[in-house]
Amino acid sequence: MDTAAELRASRVPAVLVTLASVRGHAPREAGAKLIATADDLYGTIGGGNLEMTAVTRAREILAAALSGSEAGSGKSGEGKPAPEMLTLRLNDKAPAKYGRQCCGGEVSVLLEPLPVPASVAIFGIGNIGLELTRILARHDIDVHVSDSRPEHLELLDRLEPPVAAIHREFAVVGEEVLSTLPAGTHVLIMTHDHAEDLHLCDAALTRGDLGSIGLIGSSAKWQRFRKNLIAEGHAPETVATIDCPIGLPDLPGKQPATIALSVAADLLTRMD
Repeated sequence: MDTAAELRASRVPAVLVTLASVRGHAPREAGAKLIATADDLYGTIGGGNLEMTAVTRAREILAAALSGSEAGSGKSGEGKPAPEMLTLRLNDKAPAKYGRQCCGGEVSVLLEPLPVPASVAIFGIGNIGLELTRILARHDIDVHVSDSRPEHLELLDRLEPPVAAIHREFAVVGEEVLSTLPAGTHVLIMTHDHAEDLHLCDAALTRGDLGSIGLIGSSAKWQRFRKNLIAEGHAPETVATIDCPIGLPDLPGKQPATIALSVAADLLTRMD
Protein backbone atom coordinates (compact mmCIF):
# COMPACT_ATOMS: atom_id res chain seq x y z
CA MET A 1 0.00 0.00 0.00
CA ASP A 2 2.95 2.32 0.63
CA THR A 3 4.12 1.67 -2.94
CA ALA A 4 0.64 2.42 -4.29
CA ALA A 5 0.62 5.73 -2.41
CA GLU A 6 4.10 6.64 -3.67
CA LEU A 7 3.16 5.86 -7.27
CA ARG A 8 0.00 7.94 -6.97
CA ALA A 9 1.96 10.87 -5.55
CA SER A 10 4.41 10.54 -8.45
CA ARG A 11 1.52 10.31 -10.95
CA VAL A 12 2.55 6.87 -12.20
CA PRO A 13 -0.46 4.74 -13.26
CA ALA A 14 -0.36 1.14 -12.06
CA VAL A 15 -2.42 -2.02 -11.57
CA LEU A 16 -2.76 -3.80 -8.23
CA VAL A 17 -2.70 -7.58 -8.80
CA THR A 18 -4.09 -9.73 -5.97
CA LEU A 19 -4.23 -13.51 -5.68
CA ALA A 20 -7.90 -13.43 -4.72
CA SER A 21 -8.53 -17.15 -4.19
CA VAL A 22 -6.63 -20.44 -4.32
CA ARG A 23 -7.98 -23.97 -4.81
CA GLY A 24 -5.48 -26.75 -4.31
CA HIS A 25 -1.76 -25.99 -4.53
CA ALA A 26 -0.29 -22.67 -5.74
CA PRO A 27 3.05 -20.83 -5.36
CA ARG A 28 1.55 -18.20 -3.00
CA GLU A 29 -1.34 -17.96 -0.59
CA ALA A 30 -4.56 -16.05 -1.24
CA GLY A 31 -4.03 -12.35 -0.55
CA ALA A 32 -0.54 -12.18 -2.08
CA LYS A 33 -0.14 -8.98 -4.09
CA LEU A 34 2.03 -7.24 -6.61
CA ILE A 35 1.86 -3.88 -8.34
CA ALA A 36 2.64 -3.56 -12.04
CA THR A 37 3.50 -0.33 -13.82
CA ALA A 38 4.46 -0.01 -17.46
CA ASP A 39 8.12 -0.51 -16.53
CA ASP A 40 8.38 -1.98 -13.03
CA LEU A 41 7.07 -4.68 -10.71
CA TYR A 42 6.68 -4.48 -6.94
CA GLY A 43 6.05 -7.72 -5.02
CA THR A 44 5.12 -11.14 -6.40
CA ILE A 45 2.17 -13.50 -6.60
CA GLY A 46 4.36 -16.53 -7.23
CA GLY A 47 6.27 -16.09 -10.47
CA GLY A 48 6.10 -18.31 -13.52
CA ASN A 49 3.29 -18.38 -16.06
CA LEU A 50 0.78 -17.30 -13.41
CA GLU A 51 2.55 -14.07 -12.66
CA MET A 52 3.59 -13.21 -16.20
CA THR A 53 0.07 -13.78 -17.54
CA ALA A 54 -1.33 -11.41 -14.91
CA VAL A 55 1.40 -8.81 -15.49
CA THR A 56 0.92 -8.93 -19.26
CA ARG A 57 -2.80 -8.30 -18.86
CA ALA A 58 -2.14 -5.51 -16.35
CA ARG A 59 0.13 -3.76 -18.81
CA GLU A 60 -2.42 -4.14 -21.59
CA ILE A 61 -4.90 -2.33 -19.33
CA LEU A 62 -2.37 0.44 -18.70
CA ALA A 63 -1.57 0.81 -22.39
CA ALA A 64 -5.28 0.99 -23.31
CA ALA A 65 -5.88 3.65 -20.64
CA LEU A 66 -2.92 5.69 -21.86
CA SER A 67 -4.10 5.60 -25.47
CA GLY A 68 -7.71 6.26 -24.52
CA SER A 69 -8.74 3.03 -26.20
CA GLU A 70 -11.48 0.81 -24.81
CA ALA A 71 -10.46 -2.16 -26.94
CA GLY A 72 -9.97 -5.26 -24.84
CA SER A 73 -10.61 -3.36 -21.61
CA GLY A 74 -13.72 -2.99 -19.50
CA LYS A 75 -14.82 0.44 -18.31
CA SER A 76 -16.40 1.36 -15.03
CA GLY A 77 -19.49 3.54 -14.82
CA GLU A 78 -17.23 6.59 -14.46
CA GLY A 79 -15.35 5.90 -17.68
CA LYS A 80 -12.25 4.58 -15.91
CA PRO A 81 -10.67 1.14 -16.45
CA ALA A 82 -12.68 -1.44 -14.50
CA PRO A 83 -11.27 -4.20 -12.28
CA GLU A 84 -10.93 -7.61 -13.92
CA MET A 85 -10.76 -11.19 -12.66
CA LEU A 86 -8.61 -13.90 -14.25
CA THR A 87 -8.90 -17.62 -13.50
CA LEU A 88 -5.81 -19.72 -14.19
CA ARG A 89 -5.21 -23.48 -13.83
CA LEU A 90 -1.75 -24.55 -12.69
CA ASN A 91 -1.26 -27.94 -14.33
CA ASP A 92 0.66 -29.30 -17.29
CA LYS A 93 -2.47 -29.50 -19.47
CA ALA A 94 -3.46 -25.85 -19.07
CA PRO A 95 -2.54 -23.34 -21.82
CA ALA A 96 0.72 -21.62 -20.84
CA LYS A 97 2.49 -18.88 -22.77
CA TYR A 98 5.33 -18.29 -20.31
CA GLY A 99 6.20 -21.84 -19.21
CA ARG A 100 4.18 -24.57 -17.50
CA GLN A 101 3.43 -24.73 -13.77
CA CYS A 102 2.49 -28.07 -12.28
CA CYS A 103 1.33 -27.07 -8.79
CA GLY A 104 -2.04 -28.62 -9.58
CA GLY A 105 -4.25 -25.86 -8.23
CA GLU A 106 -6.49 -23.17 -9.63
CA VAL A 107 -6.28 -19.48 -8.77
CA SER A 108 -8.35 -16.36 -9.30
CA VAL A 109 -6.43 -13.14 -9.81
CA LEU A 110 -7.98 -9.69 -9.32
CA LEU A 111 -6.54 -6.81 -11.35
CA GLU A 112 -7.44 -3.35 -10.00
CA PRO A 113 -6.31 -0.31 -12.01
CA LEU A 114 -4.72 2.46 -9.92
CA PRO A 115 -5.04 5.46 -12.25
CA VAL A 116 -3.41 8.76 -11.44
CA PRO A 117 -5.80 11.48 -10.26
CA ALA A 118 -6.99 14.03 -12.80
CA SER A 119 -5.14 17.35 -12.68
CA VAL A 120 -6.74 20.80 -12.91
CA ALA A 121 -5.01 24.17 -12.83
CA ILE A 122 -6.83 27.42 -12.04
CA PHE A 123 -5.06 30.65 -12.87
CA GLY A 124 -6.64 33.51 -10.98
CA ILE A 125 -8.24 33.19 -7.54
CA GLY A 126 -10.79 35.96 -7.79
CA ASN A 127 -14.46 35.55 -6.87
CA ILE A 128 -15.11 32.89 -9.50
CA GLY A 129 -11.75 31.18 -9.11
CA LEU A 130 -12.27 30.82 -5.36
CA GLU A 131 -15.76 29.40 -5.80
CA LEU A 132 -14.49 27.00 -8.45
CA THR A 133 -11.69 25.85 -6.17
CA ARG A 134 -14.25 25.32 -3.40
CA ILE A 135 -16.25 22.97 -5.65
CA LEU A 136 -13.31 21.07 -7.14
CA ALA A 137 -11.68 20.65 -3.72
CA ARG A 138 -14.44 18.16 -2.87
CA HIS A 139 -13.25 15.74 -5.57
CA ASP A 140 -10.40 13.23 -5.59
CA ILE A 141 -8.21 15.16 -8.03
CA ASP A 142 -5.10 17.36 -8.00
CA VAL A 143 -5.88 21.08 -8.10
CA HIS A 144 -3.18 23.65 -8.84
CA VAL A 145 -4.16 27.23 -8.03
CA SER A 146 -1.99 30.14 -9.08
CA ASP A 147 -2.21 33.88 -8.53
CA SER A 148 0.18 36.82 -8.44
CA ARG A 149 -1.64 38.20 -5.39
CA PRO A 150 -0.63 36.42 -2.14
CA GLU A 151 -3.66 37.72 -0.27
CA HIS A 152 -5.95 35.93 -2.73
CA LEU A 153 -4.16 32.62 -2.20
CA GLU A 154 -4.65 33.12 1.54
CA LEU A 155 -8.42 32.95 0.95
CA LEU A 156 -7.97 29.22 0.38
CA ASP A 157 -7.46 28.86 4.14
CA ARG A 158 -11.20 29.46 4.54
CA LEU A 159 -12.18 26.40 2.55
CA GLU A 160 -13.34 23.23 4.24
CA PRO A 161 -10.68 20.51 4.58
CA PRO A 162 -10.32 19.34 0.97
CA VAL A 163 -10.57 15.89 -0.56
CA ALA A 164 -8.41 17.11 -3.43
CA ALA A 165 -4.68 17.68 -3.19
CA ILE A 166 -4.41 21.48 -3.37
CA HIS A 167 -1.15 22.97 -4.68
CA ARG A 168 -0.78 26.72 -4.14
CA GLU A 169 1.48 28.47 -6.59
CA PHE A 170 2.38 32.11 -6.01
CA ALA A 171 3.78 33.41 -9.29
CA VAL A 172 4.12 36.88 -10.74
CA VAL A 173 4.49 35.17 -14.11
CA GLY A 174 1.87 32.43 -14.36
CA GLU A 175 3.50 30.90 -17.43
CA GLU A 176 6.24 29.55 -15.16
CA VAL A 177 3.66 27.52 -13.26
CA LEU A 178 1.95 26.40 -16.44
CA SER A 179 5.22 24.99 -17.80
CA THR A 180 5.55 22.63 -14.80
CA LEU A 181 2.03 21.15 -14.83
CA PRO A 182 1.63 17.41 -15.50
CA ALA A 183 0.71 16.42 -19.03
CA GLY A 184 -3.04 16.10 -19.45
CA THR A 185 -3.84 18.86 -16.95
CA HIS A 186 -7.08 20.76 -17.58
CA VAL A 187 -6.24 24.47 -17.49
CA LEU A 188 -8.70 27.25 -16.62
CA ILE A 189 -7.56 30.83 -17.20
CA MET A 190 -9.39 33.53 -15.26
CA THR A 191 -6.88 36.05 -13.92
CA HIS A 192 -7.62 39.71 -13.12
CA ASP A 193 -5.43 40.85 -16.03
CA HIS A 194 -6.43 40.32 -19.68
CA ALA A 195 -2.80 40.66 -20.75
CA GLU A 196 -1.83 37.82 -18.42
CA ASP A 197 -4.75 35.77 -19.71
CA LEU A 198 -3.40 36.18 -23.23
CA HIS A 199 0.13 35.17 -22.22
CA LEU A 200 -1.23 32.08 -20.47
CA CYS A 201 -3.27 31.11 -23.53
CA ASP A 202 -0.15 31.43 -25.67
CA ALA A 203 1.89 29.30 -23.26
CA ALA A 204 -0.86 26.68 -22.98
CA LEU A 205 -1.11 26.29 -26.77
CA THR A 206 2.66 26.08 -27.05
CA ARG A 207 2.77 23.12 -24.64
CA GLY A 208 0.43 21.04 -26.77
CA ASP A 209 -0.07 18.26 -24.18
CA LEU A 210 -2.79 19.64 -21.92
CA GLY A 211 -6.14 17.98 -21.35
CA SER A 212 -8.14 21.09 -22.18
CA ILE A 213 -7.82 24.88 -22.06
CA GLY A 214 -10.64 27.12 -20.88
CA LEU A 215 -10.69 30.92 -20.88
CA ILE A 216 -13.23 32.98 -18.99
CA GLY A 217 -14.71 35.92 -20.87
CA SER A 218 -17.21 37.12 -23.39
CA SER A 219 -17.42 36.32 -27.09
CA ALA A 220 -15.98 39.77 -27.81
CA LYS A 221 -12.95 39.06 -25.61
CA TRP A 222 -12.44 35.74 -27.36
CA GLN A 223 -12.49 37.31 -30.81
CA ARG A 224 -9.68 39.67 -29.77
CA PHE A 225 -7.70 36.84 -28.22
CA ARG A 226 -8.20 34.60 -31.24
CA LYS A 227 -6.86 37.30 -33.57
CA ASN A 228 -3.83 37.93 -31.35
CA LEU A 229 -2.99 34.24 -30.91
CA ILE A 230 -3.10 33.63 -34.66
CA ALA A 231 -0.88 36.67 -35.14
CA GLU A 232 1.57 35.06 -32.67
CA GLY A 233 1.90 32.12 -35.04
CA HIS A 234 -0.63 29.59 -33.73
CA ALA A 235 -2.67 27.79 -36.37
CA PRO A 236 -6.39 28.70 -36.38
CA GLU A 237 -7.37 25.09 -35.69
CA THR A 238 -5.01 25.02 -32.69
CA VAL A 239 -6.42 28.27 -31.33
CA ALA A 240 -9.91 26.80 -31.71
CA THR A 241 -9.09 24.18 -29.06
CA ILE A 242 -9.44 26.90 -26.40
CA ASP A 243 -12.96 26.99 -24.94
CA CYS A 244 -14.30 30.50 -24.47
CA PRO A 245 -16.75 31.28 -22.97
CA ILE A 246 -16.43 28.40 -20.50
CA GLY A 247 -19.10 26.46 -18.65
CA LEU A 248 -22.47 25.02 -19.62
CA PRO A 249 -24.29 27.41 -21.98
CA ASP A 250 -27.71 26.28 -20.74
CA LEU A 251 -27.01 27.20 -17.11
CA PRO A 252 -27.95 30.90 -16.75
CA GLY A 253 -26.77 33.37 -14.13
CA LYS A 254 -23.79 35.65 -13.57
CA GLN A 255 -23.23 35.16 -9.85
CA PRO A 256 -19.69 33.85 -9.14
CA ALA A 257 -21.02 30.68 -7.48
CA THR A 258 -23.32 29.98 -10.45
CA ILE A 259 -20.57 30.49 -13.01
CA ALA A 260 -18.22 28.28 -10.95
CA LEU A 261 -20.84 25.54 -10.77
CA SER A 262 -21.32 25.71 -14.53
CA VAL A 263 -17.59 25.52 -15.21
CA ALA A 264 -17.07 22.67 -12.73
CA ALA A 265 -19.93 20.62 -14.19
CA ASP A 266 -18.55 21.01 -17.71
CA LEU A 267 -15.03 20.19 -16.53
CA LEU A 268 -16.03 17.05 -14.62
CA THR A 269 -17.78 15.81 -17.76
CA ARG A 270 -14.54 16.26 -19.71
CA MET A 271 -12.51 14.43 -17.08
CA ASP A 272 -14.86 11.43 -17.18
